[in-house]
Amino acid sequence: MVRNQIDIITMGCSKNLVDSELLMKQFEANGFTCKHDSKRPNGEIVVVNTCGFINDAKEESINTILELAQAKQEGRISKLFVMGCLSQRYQQQLEKLIPEVDKYYGKFNYKQLLYDLGKAEVKECSGVRHLTTPRHYAYLKISEGCDRHCAYCAIPIITGKHVSRPMNEILDEVRRLVSQGVKEFQVIAQELTYYGIDIDGHQHIAELVEAMADVPGVKWIRLHYAYPTHFPYELLRVMREKHNVCRYLDIALQHISDHMLTAMRRHVTKAETYELIRRLRDEVPGIHLRTTLMVGFPGETEADFNELMEFVRVARFERMGAFAYSEEEDTYSGIHYTDDVPAEVKQARLDKLMALQQNISAEIEAEKVGSVMQVVIDRKEGDYYIGRTEFCSPEVDPEVLIPAHDRALRVGNFYQVKITHSEEFDIYGIVQ
Repeated sequence: MVRNQIDIITMGCSKNLVDSELLMKQFEANGFTCKHDSKRPNGEIVVVNTCGFINDAKEESINTILELAQAKQEGRISKLFVMGCLSQRYQQQLEKLIPEVDKYYGKFNYKQLLYDLGKAEVKECSGVRHLTTPRHYAYLKISEGCDRHCAYCAIPIITGKHVSRPMNEILDEVRRLVSQGVKEFQVIAQELTYYGIDIDGHQHIAELVEAMADVPGVKWIRLHYAYPTHFPYELLRVMREKHNVCRYLDIALQHISDHMLTAMRRHVTKAETYELIRRLRDEVPGIHLRTTLMVGFPGETEADFNELMEFVRVARFERMGAFAYSEEEDTYSGIHYTDDVPAEVKQARLDKLMALQQNISAEIEAEKVGSVMQVVIDRKEGDYYIGRTEFCSPEVDPEVLIPAHDRALRVGNFYQVKITHSEEFDIYGIVQ
């Protein structure tokens, strides 16, 4: 056990990661040493930042807490604290289930932990983060919460209503991170395109991204978690005109049949979805779309699923993830619908959908062979440098492998790379 060391373990999404980074900076300003996501935490204090989005994520968070509770009982750590989405939603149940935890915090009151340890928030470090990502990129959270209330989703229950950060505060953070060496920004929110609505009733995401793009030193901006309803098309002009706004958009669509979209309370139609994709591709040539789809939602028929398969064939998403519906208590579907699609049918549909996408992804990556692309280097692994193009977000998208024996490359630098061949998920290249 290392005295005065705090181990922070982050579960779930990059939005949680930003919260962990903010807390780490406060701990360090109070004299602690911090480690993040250690495989075997050995600090005297451990903080688990939990995820509570779907059953698998909740189970993973609970298992992690139980393992650390055992470590505390064995004397390998001294104190154990839990924060984040799971404890925001289930604090009372968790206190009864795992009483070995010293204290549970929610998603928004975690700074109280500083005071409970006899410390205080250091105002000079407010909004400042200890980055856990490679030095050249960072996640940038521009809002919290969501007003959409899709039938299956517990996020509004956990995070509350949408709250946009002030634009000047976000731009100040961008400038500060650039001064620390950050070149690439992954812009994240529960609902990116809603930014600004709560401030003055208007969408300001295009204005924000354009202002970010004008900050000297910003090399790439990549946009995550847009929503299809009332999409702000002015954003496409910014993506087209600003060379440092990546031609990449993460937009969860969930389904395509009108039957399912209505049941899911998505407030968009099949026709509108196809038109949205057409405009995205027409107005931003070469754009790479990442989406998430769901199978097995209550009432999904074989006809609904076949529509979804055809949608994937036609849309040819460059990046796609999918998951099977799992019922969440207190959501609209959990209250009003019966989870009537058998588990084996959900899994079969999921497997079929992902097999189709795997073939599409392989074809799209193969089309890049022979082209020259700008690549940022993230790390070196064995005989290869590992990088990404503007079309690839960290950790979730295909990577570019460049032989390390040819020449020395610097992590965080950008190079022109000729793509030589591809595999199902990754591509290979040589620096020009």
